[in-house]
Amino acid sequence: MSSPTIAVFAGGTSPEREVSLGSGKAAALALATSFPTQLFNIEADALPADLDPRRHVVFSTLHGVFGEDGGMQRLLEQAGVAYAGCDAAGSELCFDKWRTRQAVSAMGVRVAPGRAFDVTNKPKASVLSDELGEQVVLKPNRQGSSVGLQMISSRAGLEIAIATVRQGDWVIEKRIVGRELTVGILRGRAMGVVEIAPKSGVFDYTSKYTKGLTEYTAPAPLSAEQTAEVQRAAETAFAACGCRDYARIDFILAPDGELYLLEINTLPGMKETSLLPMSARCVGLDFNALCRELVAPALERFAGVTTKK
Repeated sequence: MSSPTIAVFAGGTSPEREVSLGSGKAAALALATSFPTQLFNIEADALPADLDPRRHVVFSTLHGVFGEDGGMQRLLEQAGVAYAGCDAAGSELCFDKWRTRQAVSAMGVRVAPGRAFDVTNKPKASVLSDELGEQVVLKPNRQGSSVGLQMISSRAGLEIAIATVRQGDWVIEKRIVGRELTVGILRGRAMGVVEIAPKSGVFDYTSKYTKGLTEYTAPAPLSAEQTAEVQRAAETAFAACGCRDYARIDFILAPDGELYLLEINTLPGMKETSLLPMSARCVGLDFNALCRELVAPALERFAGVTTKK
């Protein structure tokens, strides 16, 4: 049987299209050192017409709606195409911040106090301030790359923010100020912990994608016990949400030592300088080796399916 071609998906229709294109190009170059590789520029919420389950294995770097919310994954499953990363159910769950909170907290992973709402049941700012304090974070329930994230520091600011919500589902949480940490997961096992220090104090879309606005330390300067705690929490969250193959999981370490989950990224950025590759380098995997490891489970699934046929 001839080796399959790795179909790298990049682009997409979400606000994160340009970020995805950069990830896709980098991943395709790395994968091409080991496998036949084809880069697909995805421009609609649909699979490429020439995608063939008998000769393609998909490695997606799409971000946001369709790419990360289970939509693309469900189409791939229906078409019988092997692909790397979380399946449709796990992707859909992790793209929903509130459902993620519920799943991980049920397994003992701490999350900040919070509440979900939509435009039909907006809570009063006064009630939220009494419940969560005036330092809160407001974010869309289903969106990636910190798109729409708002840091609010007063009751008046919260009233304005809630009044401007016109559509969609939202999550509001007590803001936990502390050290932001992230860890990559590969086949259910945690890799190195990376510390993220945005100069603005907020790791928002601008801080993520503007050169020089954020400092990263890999591995994070933590005690062995703290590192192990972050890794255990990440592995627990990964399993609790039914994730598969790989992910990147973000936390806040509060000054009192308590660790809080922020979110699970099922299709994290894949430039060589992105956070998942940073985490992998902590355990001795360079970018090319990481890309090979990320696609390996999908190649195994492809071989199993094609052998049965």
